[in-house]
Amino acid sequence: MTDLWNISLIISRQKTARKRYFDTFQLEVNPDEYVLDAVERVWAFHDRGLAFRHACHHSTCGACAMLVNGVEKLTCITSIRSVTHNSGKLKIEPLRNFPVISDLVVDMSSFYTNLELARFTQVATLKDASLPYEKEQLDTTHERLVDCIECGMCVSACPAAHTSEKYHGPGVLAAYQHSYNQEKDQFLLEAVDCQDGVWRCHNAFECSSVCPSNVDPAWRIMNLRRIIIQTRLGRLFKK
Repeated sequence: MTDLWNISLIISRQKTARKRYFDTFQLEVNPDEYVLDAVERVWAFHDRGLAFRHACHHSTCGACAMLVNGVEKLTCITSIRSVTHNSGKLKIEPLRNFPVISDLVVDMSSFYTNLELARFTQVATLKDASLPYEKEQLDTTHERLVDCIECGMCVSACPAAHTSEKYHGPGVLAAYQHSYNQEKDQFLLEAVDCQDGVWRCHNAFECSSVCPSNVDPAWRIMNLRRIIIQTRLGRLFKK
């Protein structure tokens, strides 16, 4: 039988009219429970005003991505044991590099909009995704970017994303790489061949290290750079 742990769950709080602060909740938990279970328990039994996102509970939707003890995690599959260790403290914060809407909820609208500009289609385009829609609207052009779940963790972990709000970010650049490999449309290369595109990336590879789906956005950005350079050289020698 697993011994229960007494932990301090320290949660970032921020509402529109107030500055950021932290609330601490003392919980008795099974260390093999998930971090999301602890957050839900706080909402259910201690503070119904706590704002956070969750949905599938099995690492498919990406909604529950948060900063756990300073590292981006999908809280629905991250055990308390794996991140708390012997400290007894669990610090939960919203993802970085996104505006905070409330507590642990961030505004990812620009991220999703930029994915659409990259012609990245989850299941259907934003125009066709309004329910109800007919199955015949879907065709082979509507694909996911490998296993990307659009959690935003790559943007949160990216040092370059902190330097410019206009930076496309690793997830979006990975989507451009995927779209270009499918369509070979030069417009897609031109859209990211700029300071706030592939050239702002610092090659930190933090995005790939936190990606829960092994999309490897850092490699895809480097691949985009290589394609752009090859395209430039090709044009140069054709003249």
